[in-house]
Amino acid sequence: MEVIGRRARDRVRSLCAPFGAAAVLAAAVTCLAVVDPHEPGHYPACPLYYLTGLYCPGCGALRAVHDLAHADLAGAARMNLLFVFCVPVVITLWTRWALRSWQGRPTRPDIARPAYLWGLLAVAAVFGVVRNTPFGQFLAP
Repeated sequence: MEVIGRRARDRVRSLCAPFGAAAVLAAAVTCLAVVDPHEPGHYPACPLYYLTGLYCPGCGALRAVHDLAHADLAGAARMNLLFVFCVPVVITLWTRWALRSWQGRPTRPDIARPAYLWGLLAVAAVFGVVRNTPFGQFLAP
């Protein structure tokens, strides 16, 4: 009887990290859903944009989160298309993390492989450059 109780406690304990991360993310999304980043002065400006007038790959992400929280997919895509494409990837990775934790299997850091990180950095860099060119203006927030 004690073995079953210990197993159940271990499973619940293993879910603390993924669900803790989800709770923090849910709190941030709730804050962004309530306090509109489209209104000037609610959040600080992007330092790169403030200093240079150039959009970084993350510019518009807060507004995209706000739009997604209000079920406005088109508005979110207009703010930061790269971010919108990354949301399903992050949800998939989180689901995999939670499922593997529940099953008691080790969570392998597949996302931290150097090839994936360099690829992500390259995509973000290209996105950041293209959105600041005349032919990439449709990517600017």
